[in-house]
Amino acid sequence: MQPRINLITLGTHDLTAATQFYEQGLGFPRMSFEGDVAFLNLNGTWLALYQWELLAKDATVAEQGSGFRGITLAHNAVNKEDVISILDQAQAAGGAIIKPAQPTDWGGSAGYFANLDGHLWEVAFNPIFWPGPEDLEVAS
Repeated sequence: MQPRINLITLGTHDLTAATQFYEQGLGFPRMSFEGDVAFLNLNGTWLALYQWELLAKDATVAEQGSGFRGITLAHNAVNKEDVISILDQAQAAGGAIIKPAQPTDWGGSAGYFANLDGHLWEVAFNPIFWPGPEDLEVAS
């Protein structure tokens, strides 16, 4: 198996609201697809939004559960200012700021927001780690 993540699927209690949060609130481009799932293009990976109970049923697990799920998603920003603006954008779209942007002990900046279903996203700038597309340059 080639190591890669092609698709991340998040369970949602309100597919319409979750889709609007990502597509309109955060500007993620939505793929044209009919059905009870929304696909968003993440520049080499895709984010799928699927009804919470249907995703649990598909995985054959109970749909109940809350609190920390043992996973976060992350977006690496191109500079410290973008960390703040992306967190602000998420909050304006209805997300909750969990940890405001702040300096890190590794010389960058990071904060967390929760989407409408409580999934955690870290937004970080790391001056020595750039996993993004080659056509974008790191800004200090």
